[in-house]
Amino acid sequence: MSLTRTLCEKIAATDFDTVGQPALEAARQLMLDGLAVAVAGSGELPITILTEHYRSLGGTPEASVIGRGFRSSSVTAAAINGASMHVLDFEPMWSPANHALSTTLPAILALAQTRASTGREIVTALVKGCEIQGWIREASGQYEPRGHKFHPPGAVGPMGAAVAAGHLLRLDAGKLAHALGIAASRCGSLLSNVGTMTKSTHCGHAAALGLESALLAERGFTANPETFDVPGGYADAFYAGSFQPEKMLGFGPPFRVVQPGYALKMFPSQFATHFVITAGLELHQKIGEPSAIQAVRITGPVMPYVDRPQPATGLAGKFSVQYAAASSLLDGCVKIATFRDARRFAPDMEALLPKVSLYMDPAIPARFEKMHVELEVTLRDGRTFHSRCNGPRGIWGGDPVSPEEHLVKVGDCLSVGFAREQVEQCVALASKINQLDSSGVAALLALIERSGVDRAARLKFAAEG
Repeated sequence: MSLTRTLCEKIAATDFDTVGQPALEAARQLMLDGLAVAVAGSGELPITILTEHYRSLGGTPEASVIGRGFRSSSVTAAAINGASMHVLDFEPMWSPANHALSTTLPAILALAQTRASTGREIVTALVKGCEIQGWIREASGQYEPRGHKFHPPGAVGPMGAAVAAGHLLRLDAGKLAHALGIAASRCGSLLSNVGTMTKSTHCGHAAALGLESALLAERGFTANPETFDVPGGYADAFYAGSFQPEKMLGFGPPFRVVQPGYALKMFPSQFATHFVITAGLELHQKIGEPSAIQAVRITGPVMPYVDRPQPATGLAGKFSVQYAAASSLLDGCVKIATFRDARRFAPDMEALLPKVSLYMDPAIPARFEKMHVELEVTLRDGRTFHSRCNGPRGIWGGDPVSPEEHLVKVGDCLSVGFAREQVEQCVALASKINQLDSSGVAALLALIERSGVDRAARLKFAAEG
């Protein structure tokens, strides 16, 4: 039996009883985090443009579009919701680096609505979709960003979405192999689009294309069912010379949502910037008046994609260690509004950014789990302050983010679209997702569909007196 077939047998045999309590707890937290950041992201300009485009194409109104108050086809809903979940760069980070949640959960939610899935089925699908992505990333051998040829979620996300959707569709190992073969031909994303609106679609398209691959396989559509084995298959295309396919057979308990787990993000930006943000926040209180800063020096690993001394937009600032450092030093906090153009081009930011220099030290590992960043601030009076971050809060094996702290983040994100009572309702439903029957799942999805829309109507009513 081929490796692909053996893997598909393991995946198909995994059910709710296999998941276990630790993975279940992780899945509940991931569900809550994903829904919250999607609600917050659904009002962003890139999502507005995407929504207008997709809505103009029509489609059967069967699955909720988060925060937009309408329904579309399941594949279209997955595309928009995946982009909403990623546009703020606020969902968890994975090891090796990836965005496994925003590529998987949107496909699950869209399909769950059309197939009347229960919460037990949803959490199992989520664990399985994240699991396969983690093992593909392990098998790739690409642990540092400098080794990436593609943006990881575009390369592995469709495979995870196909596996997750395959669970809800009850695909057997044979059809799952075809779903993965179809999805393999739909993978890809360019790193040059990091820092642009297009980056959010890497996750949205991954969710949509993986979902569509599973739906096609369900109907009997075929592909090469040995994509991880054959010349010219998935491994050759994306990881030629480095792929170790046997690693994928590690699929199963304790599951990667538990070990190594995921890093909850407490800042809405690319994960490498969290290191310099953490260092900058430590120094903010020490330096006093930010206008007294004469120079800022950042020392970190070789990561050219976050070397952006003058980001062109607030959005691009999410991928600039210079901007992240300046923001934390100036404001003492980093929030969604930090990455708006208004903050990027404010006079104090324009004054500080030219004073920030970056030295990328080849001796520092460029893998999140092993890297560190140092920040040195020199004031006009000659005083110098220094801080070092070996890892932000929530990083694997580091200082964890408490459930209470996470709920603060969730509440802040949901408040973008909800009034307080709706925030509480959403948290209550999502927190017990595994206990919901299909009607409970439908109620949760109907609630998040209206987020943003109802709030906008209330704000308009209040403004009109």
